[in-house]
Amino acid sequence: MGAELELAEDEAASVFSARKVRARLRADDGKPVPAFRATLAWGKERLLSLFHEGQAAESLVRARAHLVDEVLREAWLRHLSPDSPGIALIAVGGYGRGELLPSSDIDILLLHDGTSLEHLRKSLEQLTAFFWDIGLEVGSSVRSLDECASEAAKDITVITNLMEARYLTGDESLFGAMQKRLTPDKVWPVAEFFRAKKAEQQARYRKYDDTGYKLEPNVKESPGGLRDIHTIGWVAKRHFGASTLSELRDHGFLTKQECDELFAGQDLLWRVRFALHMITGRREDRLLFDHQVKIASLFGYVNSDPQHPNQAVEQFMQLYYRTIKSLSCLNDMLLQLFEEAILHPLPDAAVKIVNARFQIRNGYMEARNDDVFRKDPEALIEIFLLMQQHRGLEGIRAQTVRMILRDTRLINDEVRNDVRARTLFMEMFRERRGLTRNLRRMNRYGVLGRYLPAFGKVVGLMQYDLFHTLTVDEHTLYVVRNLRRFAMERFRHEMPFCSQRMDKIAKQELLYLAGFFHDMAKGRGGDHSDIGASEARQFCLDHGLSHTDAELVAWLVKSHLVMSLTAQRADITDPQVIAEFTRKVGDRTHLDYLFLMTVADIRATNPALWNSWRESLLLDLYKATSRTLERGIENPLRQEEMVDETQAEATPLLAAQGIDAATADKAWARFGDEYFLRHSAEELAWHLPAILKAREEELPLVIVDTVGGRGTTVFVYMHDRDHLFALSTGVLARLGLTILDARIHTSADGFVLDSYVVMEGDGSPIQNPHRHEEIREQLRKVLGDPAISRVEINRRIPHRLKHFNTPTTIYVSQDEARARTVLELVTADQPGLLSMIGRAFHKRGILLDAAKIATIGERAEDVFFITDSAHRPITDEETLDDLREVLTRTLDRSEA
Repeated sequence: MGAELELAEDEAASVFSARKVRARLRADDGKPVPAFRATLAWGKERLLSLFHEGQAAESLVRARAHLVDEVLREAWLRHLSPDSPGIALIAVGGYGRGELLPSSDIDILLLHDGTSLEHLRKSLEQLTAFFWDIGLEVGSSVRSLDECASEAAKDITVITNLMEARYLTGDESLFGAMQKRLTPDKVWPVAEFFRAKKAEQQARYRKYDDTGYKLEPNVKESPGGLRDIHTIGWVAKRHFGASTLSELRDHGFLTKQECDELFAGQDLLWRVRFALHMITGRREDRLLFDHQVKIASLFGYVNSDPQHPNQAVEQFMQLYYRTIKSLSCLNDMLLQLFEEAILHPLPDAAVKIVNARFQIRNGYMEARNDDVFRKDPEALIEIFLLMQQHRGLEGIRAQTVRMILRDTRLINDEVRNDVRARTLFMEMFRERRGLTRNLRRMNRYGVLGRYLPAFGKVVGLMQYDLFHTLTVDEHTLYVVRNLRRFAMERFRHEMPFCSQRMDKIAKQELLYLAGFFHDMAKGRGGDHSDIGASEARQFCLDHGLSHTDAELVAWLVKSHLVMSLTAQRADITDPQVIAEFTRKVGDRTHLDYLFLMTVADIRATNPALWNSWRESLLLDLYKATSRTLERGIENPLRQEEMVDETQAEATPLLAAQGIDAATADKAWARFGDEYFLRHSAEELAWHLPAILKAREEELPLVIVDTVGGRGTTVFVYMHDRDHLFALSTGVLARLGLTILDARIHTSADGFVLDSYVVMEGDGSPIQNPHRHEEIREQLRKVLGDPAISRVEINRRIPHRLKHFNTPTTIYVSQDEARARTVLELVTADQPGLLSMIGRAFHKRGILLDAAKIATIGERAEDVFFITDSAHRPITDEETLDDLREVLTRTLDRSEA
């Protein structure tokens, strides 16, 4: 056994000496169960105290295993003799490694010789029952030597567990016999084992979307987590029988610095996992939001900035993310070294010389000399450009990765200012192909943050909310990835319109640079768009771009939120809104760049955010802006023209359904211009046939369908009635639906034509026809009963939302052109939110003209266009103050 493990066991023994533990267990006065329970409770309290005192995690996990060893051995003595022939008690899995956290699985194997089991069965059953009686949740398997060999040969999980087996008590000769039957020459040869573990890791990565940088990572299973360290240990054990990770250094696979880095990362993850088990009282490996706050406090992080209430948790999580980044890098490097040693031990294939510094060997780029980067630090940039220029390479050879990690510190201001380094870096963006993959490599190996210190500051930086689902650096690289996919033929099916617009972009590298810089100034105070724009401009000029190109990149960084905010929060059926946005854009070139940037950013921020409805909003804004640019900003579309065009487009669609123009015009005469401004021609052709067919006794008319790629739309046509908006949204909320958009309209003769775009609560589209029917029937039932004035919504606030406090904030402005008041509301999302707002409006005689609904993670950011009961804007400050007070009191949750 290695010295490292011996030392760890010595530390464990110092926490729980075998003599003291046995003395406690045997002080039972004839009642063993209370004594065993008391000993386990004492051990748990001792471990928690040591954790709070800052004891190394290594000694804590070893001590917990050591304590359980003594408990199991003593329990064995109570039920079987210590040298019972033909049966042995074996620790397996993580417990076999001697690693136990407070609530870790305790896996044991009752190993027998195939003949002794029957006469010991009663004793073993009593032993197993005793484990449960004392509160020790033990996962046990009973196998003979033949069964162990057979099951191990069939299942990679079984062989892995048994490889880590550790003898506890009983017939020790059985343990030795089992080990001899599981050697690589008998089952799972080293090469086969390595391939299986690598495939297992890749499958695990896919389960977590190939990133460990999500907001609620799994400390054990996510990429960069403890399981990556286990994988390294398993392969090392199978390859050369290593019993400790430090033996990797002895075999030349790790340097001392890398070994220290590996152990430091493992220690942090163990401490985090220990804290998770401690605060939850159960096995828990997920760093959920509420756990993050508690652990940040346990680890001594504090909120020292009143303007930054989440400072402590974000600092703790940045340390966590940077740790798993380092561990992922070591995992990559070691698995590649193992692959070379295990799968390619024969002489290397022919070497292809690339230039004086680099060459290609066995499909990997490598440095030709150990001092390449020391002599020419700009080669730390060059190697990644070469990776882009030479297609089909597997990666950078592990020994060269080690050199990169060693020499990144050489990137200083002198290198950053060197024209050669700047030229190489810019050439990566112009090369395009392989850009995302190599930026990821540069980030993982620490080069990107060294070359651009501003990027280094956002590595591992998270925002404690439900909106941004990745760390800032990961999000940034996803934006670049999305932009690249618009330009790649094999991804044209994903976003055809975006691919078409990308074809028109003259200098795609400017778009990639803007995506790369758009969030780089986050976490530094101030407006990150303004700061980032200034830094992007200077970067472009320093790297040889023209002033025109630099200004375009800076403008995109500064304006990267403008299009999404306009589409989601403004009334884009209003010609004035379109005219104002067009003035901000200025020309088609800027519009194309900004549109692509906006789509890529939204899709990289939160997968649940991108849907057909949001896509349709951006497309509508893009097309309206394009038309305004064609006509000239000084000659925007007038409202009357927009109405006429929509009706003209709908006319042939209606004719195909047997409705002539005269019939349509007569029906449409009842509806005001706002109806035609807010609905597409496809929607008009969907509504009118149903309206014309509906008899009085069939009202309310409710139809549910997907029209024009805008998601599922619920359309309600009926006589106007009190509480209509509150009731409608209440029913939809009770059904667990999320409302994306509300368009409210009342005809001149008192009929409502209300539309709601909805999706399932988990963000998925509504595809089941039975679900459509359920929505229709529930709405008809409630809206058709005049006695119903309120819908009770019994859905609880989702667990994840409870950990965020978003105080209600209300802004009021006047839309003078359309004679209405605009109320912008930011508050905590909760079931039935719109219904509560609707009731508040109704009680005060406020009419809702339209609503723009946006749920941004845990926040609802909604805009309501309202008037008083006489259809006039609300300008009385006392009335507005009363409305603000009521909404704030109603919506702020005390439990948030």
